[in-house]
Amino acid sequence: MRLTSLTQVPAALRPGYDPARHGIGIVHLGLGAFHKAHQAALTDLALAASGGDWRILGVSLRSMRVVDEIAPQNGLYTLIERETATRAHVVGSIAGALCSAGDPGPVLAAMALPSCRIVSLTVTEKAYGLNRATGTCDPAHPAVAADLANPNHPQGVLGLLTAALRLRRDAGTAPFTVLCCDNLPDNGALLRDAVVDFAGRLSPDLAGWIAQNVAFPSAMVDRITPAATPQTLADAADLTGCTDLAAVETEPFCQWVIEDHFPLGRPDWEAAGVIFVTDVAPYEAMKLRMLNGTHSMLAYAGFHSGHQYVRDAMADPALAALVRRHFSAARSTLAPMAGFDAGRYADDLATRFENPSIAHQTFQIAMDGSEKMPQRIFSAVSKAQDLRPFAFATAAWLRHVSGSTHDCPAYELRDPRATLLLAAAKDQTAAGIYDGVSRIVSIPEVLRAQTISILHEMLIRPMSEVLTEEAAR
Repeated sequence: MRLTSLTQVPAALRPGYDPARHGIGIVHLGLGAFHKAHQAALTDLALAASGGDWRILGVSLRSMRVVDEIAPQNGLYTLIERETATRAHVVGSIAGALCSAGDPGPVLAAMALPSCRIVSLTVTEKAYGLNRATGTCDPAHPAVAADLANPNHPQGVLGLLTAALRLRRDAGTAPFTVLCCDNLPDNGALLRDAVVDFAGRLSPDLAGWIAQNVAFPSAMVDRITPAATPQTLADAADLTGCTDLAAVETEPFCQWVIEDHFPLGRPDWEAAGVIFVTDVAPYEAMKLRMLNGTHSMLAYAGFHSGHQYVRDAMADPALAALVRRHFSAARSTLAPMAGFDAGRYADDLATRFENPSIAHQTFQIAMDGSEKMPQRIFSAVSKAQDLRPFAFATAAWLRHVSGSTHDCPAYELRDPRATLLLAAAKDQTAAGIYDGVSRIVSIPEVLRAQTISILHEMLIRPMSEVLTEEAAR
């Protein structure tokens, strides 16, 4: 029996409200596991606390698969939290799901409705088509190029946002708030500038209207959410008594920090523990450098030393020591934050990484490195007291980019610039790989000598040996 109604599941697992009594107020682009474990879950708690027409229409930009999983279930899904014990409940905040690929009309229509007051996004860094160096859109990005050529039939993020905002302006409807929830520094301002630039290439008047009227608050999100597995679905079935193809699993920890700028209102997210601030930048830097940066280092080094999951990598004494080293190095680059204990945060991160119940694949974290390394690793270098940890992380990433299989099975480089990166790394010397890749992704020059030295060892010796020696330094 497929999960389609709350009456099918035990009362203890149901939301604390009747979803049918609440309308849609949010359109979310990027309906994936992280959204279901984070924003949708916290909105579910906010609805239970204070109600309101704040349910979510989820949008997949590319795949019908996620729509086919959740739409027949009327937006219901099981959220499983794993630690020493397993907890679960059924989330009711998602009211429906659409796929914009091929026909963006229904999605644009939903975004244009006056009842849509927020459009939120978790589409991964690579999907935006941003040029972070210039603060503009990237006209060479496939989705950006396609939508500039055919703006009335958008498929990409910037095209969809611009087209929907144009519809609202033309109808005299106040614009929705755009809430970016991806791991980009100053993500609200970055997305605002890209949308304004994209719109300006089509209509300067529209670009000016967006710049003057649309709110783009920045936000920081944090919750480790691995991809669902057959075990996830099996556990959901055991707990609910129903087949749930949209179930997700995650850790108990959850954090969301948002700049409080929502002209058309927002859910009572405070009731769900969301932190509202005037400046999210210190929280972004903390998370990007300490959690995400260390995660990337651990993923590349762990994958190439035979560890499938983060929890397994943390059981490796050498890797655990290097994780602690990176925490310390990243911490040294941060400005002090009132009420924030960076040492305790590092301890909590280590505990989260070690969580034996979370099967977070190192290979999953390793994807899209060309999009992630600049803000996770390179952004910290100018403030670092010790460059070695950042050079080591860079070398581990370049080892992954090299495609070398001298100490591991063959693997696919999953990166939006994979073709360019692999071509740049054809010279299989450490200096050749570094110089080739640095022409595509700007690596701080100050890292060059140390990175090449470490990468040389990684290319001629098993990663496990390199890790042991590095940890003993």
